[in-house]
Amino acid sequence: MRRPGSIEAMAELEMGRAKHRGKVLRRLLGELRPHAGTLTVAMVFILVGAACQALGPYLMSRAIDHDIGSGDGWGLLRTMGVLFVVYVVGLLTQQAQTRRVGHTGQHVLSDLRLRLFARLQQLPLSWFDRRPLGDLMSRMLSDVDTLNQLFAQGLTQLLGSLLGLVGVLVAMFALNWRLALACFSLIPAIVLTTWFFASRARNAYRKTRQTVGDVTANLQEEIGGVRQAQAFNRTEKNIERFRDRNAANRDANVAAVGITSAFSPAIDLLSTLSTALVIGYGGALALSGQLTVGGVAAFLIYVQQFFRPVQLAASVAALMQSALAGAERIFSILDETTEPPDVSGAVELGPLQGQVVFEGVSFGYDAARPVLRDVSFHLEPGQTLALVGRTGAGKTTVASLVPRFYDVTGGTVRVDGHDVRQVTRASLRRQMAMVLQEPFLFSGKVADNIAYGKADATREDVEAAAKAVHAHDFITQLPQGYDTVLGEGGATLSQGQRQLLAFARAVIANPRVLILDEATANIDTRTEALIQLALGQLLSGRTSIVIAHRLNTIRHADLILVLEHGTVVERGNHEELLAKGGHYAELYHQQFRDTPEPTVKALG
Repeated sequence: MRRPGSIEAMAELEMGRAKHRGKVLRRLLGELRPHAGTLTVAMVFILVGAACQALGPYLMSRAIDHDIGSGDGWGLLRTMGVLFVVYVVGLLTQQAQTRRVGHTGQHVLSDLRLRLFARLQQLPLSWFDRRPLGDLMSRMLSDVDTLNQLFAQGLTQLLGSLLGLVGVLVAMFALNWRLALACFSLIPAIVLTTWFFASRARNAYRKTRQTVGDVTANLQEEIGGVRQAQAFNRTEKNIERFRDRNAANRDANVAAVGITSAFSPAIDLLSTLSTALVIGYGGALALSGQLTVGGVAAFLIYVQQFFRPVQLAASVAALMQSALAGAERIFSILDETTEPPDVSGAVELGPLQGQVVFEGVSFGYDAARPVLRDVSFHLEPGQTLALVGRTGAGKTTVASLVPRFYDVTGGTVRVDGHDVRQVTRASLRRQMAMVLQEPFLFSGKVADNIAYGKADATREDVEAAAKAVHAHDFITQLPQGYDTVLGEGGATLSQGQRQLLAFARAVIANPRVLILDEATANIDTRTEALIQLALGQLLSGRTSIVIAHRLNTIRHADLILVLEHGTVVERGNHEELLAKGGHYAELYHQQFRDTPEPTVKALG
């Protein structure tokens, strides 16, 4: 067994990292495989460009040795004409290769972004519970953008530089192999220098990708909670917290830039040494008649052409390291396990009656920490179940198991006698609707937000749903009525108005099972009264599961479960539970000790 920190252990660790980086790079290059035809054409242009690059100095040496040396003016003019054509062809091929590689890169990025979005849509809710939204946004935007820079700039430069180097090497050996070997004596130093900086840049840019994710996540969180921050006088603490994360990102980028900025001067030094070598040794060869003056001049140009792509490799290497770090984070999402597929032979549910049964259900987001323990109940079609309990008791978890947002770890959830794990998710969820305490409205028209619950909804369907939940009146008072464009989250509307739109969205879906998760907790009394009047008719014939802090909304529920630490501690209807004088009665009397009896008919 090797000691941690020993040379052998460090070597193994670096070897493992190198293998992982190679795997990421191969996978990234594999994304180009469907575009092999376009890339082949681009490679032809790159080869032509490399040939033009290598041919230029040769033509210059010929002009010096043959045309100028012999006083052949017309010959010099012809050589310069050929040189002009060579450089024009080189420029045209460079433009053509850049267009084709860029075209390919954009198609790859578009496909990658689409697959990334699709995978995020398919991941189970438990996956999102463990990850900040800002970090996911960073991967979708910032990390993909680093790949955009690589495909748009770096890939063309990298391929052109590599093939250009090959052309220069061939030309140098063809011109004078002795001087070429002398110049190549510096290649080991170039390789070591490149490896030294690249290995450090790789780790530095991985750190920049991580820290920018932290900054984005913190920014998303703090902007979303700005009201709470001001209400609780947390602005200074939040600024300090963001300052720390921003400073970490700044330091990571400064370190990365410091590493890459030192690369070019190091290569410049090696380039200067090569130039001095060509002048010294090449001059000696010229004096001995083994090399012409034009050959020395051509070698000086070839040395510059050799080191130009090496210097360019500094920026390309930095871009490559940043792109590999971004690709690693993107691939980590693409490799995440999606929701378990429907089992073989899964039943496609027809129209539901609405029976919901829990049989000894247990569940835990973490297998070692169960959230629900042995929960059982039987709900007939059209009945209303109310879930009551303090925060964290497991109410929302119970409701989330019905549409199979999560799979139970013990027991069975049945809908119309079917184990929900044995039916297709699509056929199950299309007959259910959920309204949350904090409704999410999308950027777009009011009508589109309501129609979100039914893809083929007509304007008449939308207005009928709005009228059913008494939202029609306030909608018609908006500047453009149903065509009013809402900002993200519907921030221009009141909490009650947003909730009414969420109810209309649920109504238009015409669900057989309706789940109301604290849906009336944050609205004013008048809006709640409107909702109760509407829901009294809307829930008729539908099975409903209601989670509410306001116990007056569930007085007429068919069954009330009181949850405590994931366990059902009481069950019955309102009158039965009050008569028991237990947890429910205590909660009820706490709420209404100083409050008159509600006059609005509740759910049921």
